Amino acid sequence: MPQPVHDFYQAMADRVGRSLADRDAEHQVVVQVGSATCEHAAGSQAVADELVRHIRASGRKDILLHRTGCTGRCSREPILGVRLPGRLPVKYERVNRDLVHRIFTEHIQGGTPVAQHVLDHEAGPLPERELLFCEGSRCHGSGPGPRERFAAMLAERGVSRESVRIGAASCFGACGLASDHLASAGPATYVLARPEKVLYRVTGEEDLAAILDGHLIGGQVVERLRAQEEPIALAFMERYGDVAFFNRQSRVALRNAGVVDPESLDEYVDMDGFKALADVLERRDPDWVIGELTKARLRGRGGGGYSTAAKWTMARKQADATRFIICNGDEGDPGAFMDRSMLESDPFNIVEGMIIGGFAIGAQRGFFYIRAEYPLAIRRIQQAIETCRAHGLLGRNIMDSGWDFDLEIRLGAGAFVCGEETALIRSIEGERGQPRVRPPYPTDRGLWDHPTVINNVETFANISAILRYSGDWYARLGTEKSGGTKVFALAGKVRHTGLVEVPLGTPLARVVNDIGGGVTGGRELKAIQTGGPAGGFIPASMQHMEVDFEPLQKAGSIMGSGGMIVLSEDDCMVDIAKFYIAFSQDESCGKCTPCREGTTRLLEILERITQGKGELSDLDKLERLARLCQRTSLCGLGRAAPNPVLSSLKHFRGEFLAHIVDRHCPAKKCVALIHYEINPEKCVGCTICARNCPVACIAGTRKEAHVIDQAACVKCGNCFDVCKFAAVDRV
Repeated sequence: MPQPVHDFYQAMADRVGRSLADRDAEHQVVVQVGSATCEHAAGSQAVADELVRHIRASGRKDILLHRTGCTGRCSREPILGVRLPGRLPVKYERVNRDLVHRIFTEHIQGGTPVAQHVLDHEAGPLPERELLFCEGSRCHGSGPGPRERFAAMLAERGVSRESVRIGAASCFGACGLASDHLASAGPATYVLARPEKVLYRVTGEEDLAAILDGHLIGGQVVERLRAQEEPIALAFMERYGDVAFFNRQSRVALRNAGVVDPESLDEYVDMDGFKALADVLERRDPDWVIGELTKARLRGRGGGGYSTAAKWTMARKQADATRFIICNGDEGDPGAFMDRSMLESDPFNIVEGMIIGGFAIGAQRGFFYIRAEYPLAIRRIQQAIETCRAHGLLGRNIMDSGWDFDLEIRLGAGAFVCGEETALIRSIEGERGQPRVRPPYPTDRGLWDHPTVINNVETFANISAILRYSGDWYARLGTEKSGGTKVFALAGKVRHTGLVEVPLGTPLARVVNDIGGGVTGGRELKAIQTGGPAGGFIPASMQHMEVDFEPLQKAGSIMGSGGMIVLSEDDCMVDIAKFYIAFSQDESCGKCTPCREGTTRLLEILERITQGKGELSDLDKLERLARLCQRTSLCGLGRAAPNPVLSSLKHFRGEFLAHIVDRHCPAKKCVALIHYEINPEKCVGCTICARNCPVACIAGTRKEAHVIDQAACVKCGNCFDVCKFAAVDRV
């Protein structure tokens, strides 16, 4: 019996394979440049234009300028990658037009990388080969670690460490693959050999010796140790496994970000794109889809952590046959950009997840709800939708399956409250975005009073991976209650900011220190803020807690959509709590009194405290009012808004007391509680402070100690910033 869906997919995959094979045969050198909002802001377009000029001037036809989405390495952009045949890929950081010339002439033309500009590269020559040892919790052996044992064996054989780099990596996602023919061989670790792109499964020193003698010295792949199926993260690790920032991650939702051209359907299909959809439509069994999500223990990544399978089941069981599915791309947390990155960098993956979700719940239409402030994300999703329609992946008779489903985009006007699902529904319906009382829940009566499922972008980004590799595989990446990985926007006082994806259950300290590189400037870690304005503060003393929904909630915070801000000893917890309450107060829709008035009163009290006008009774008022907002607000946003206040009171009460009792800000951030003094023993009378004072309140003659008129000082801090002799004290 013919299998129309299978035949459709195979024909598409064959066409893509021929097309990309022809392209790769023609272009032996690949130069990669990011193309997303953050890269554009950093100057990637100018870098790409300069590369085009060099390629044209050289007359070479074998160089491919490959545009990709965002890798999430925000603090090092623009990033430029170079791949030469048979060589390790090289990534350059903070590239400008002058550096493009050196990279092109010395590396692309001459074959010698510009080592001092390589991303996170330490001093010394670049290696010819690299072996990455998985150090995930399930990759293990007895005695010393396989990586250390292999390094010792290299030294014994006299193999130069300059020619072979030995690195550590997080989980490749290989363990638990049903098709792994070595899975019954017992405890093991996985090793990725580059540039050959071979993944080995190692169970002991005999295997390590075989890789050393056969592969590194003999130049032959050890086939008996080779993993049969490539794990989902291998393509990303193959391209970015040379940097500790990426080594320590396990990319599932972000697996294609920075790897594929976001505007190329062919490149997405080449990465097994739409294979999961083909399997789903071939099976014609929605219950199987939901069953795999149940096994995966996938919880909504938008903040609430509700079971995705349970939500889809409730919608599917409704008697009303008209159903909708919505992707919530209304990302509004300060410092959060996970959804934007996925929409811009891997739009076809989100579209595929939406189509599968529509089939599973029996929907006929789906909607992307995206902030209007994300023009590139909107353009790429719209292009992906139109491309899928043109290739039979959306619209009528999808993949010759006889099933019809289509998608369209609705734009949000920037209201933070529209991230709440009932307010989002009202916005799509053309009404003012305000939440409504639940129940009924959207799965019962949602968009236009029909059953509706709403999940955020990251949730849909995981769907195709789960169905491609199985729910059991995905569950093994996470914890007992929560399967899989979580994407965080790591920001604040940390060396390496950017997008980070780690298995749920990973300690916070590992994210901040191993991936983020620790706190900047040699300062001490003070707290980690998670969950955006509705989240809370995790003190440094609790940094080893696991990242999961329940532990964070118990500590007074939430997972949220994935914001993670690192705070140092220089940050004032009272001031930051005030910032978040001010945000929530400004974004409150005003429908319910507890949120509208409660956040306003909380902000007034915090402002008094930071101005040195607080009283001890204010602490009791803050706590009682915050608890009242939690219990009585209409929607989840209002109920979570007091979290920054309550968690800061719980873990940093001493700072509140310092502001109130001592009229002093320990972090020296609250302007009303600090002043500047000139130390006469250090002042040399250079007059630079007086020349930079906007209100001329600094008096003194040249070569004599100066004095600040405290009554006239506006506490701008200019004198403190410009003094070259550390003579100005902030007290």
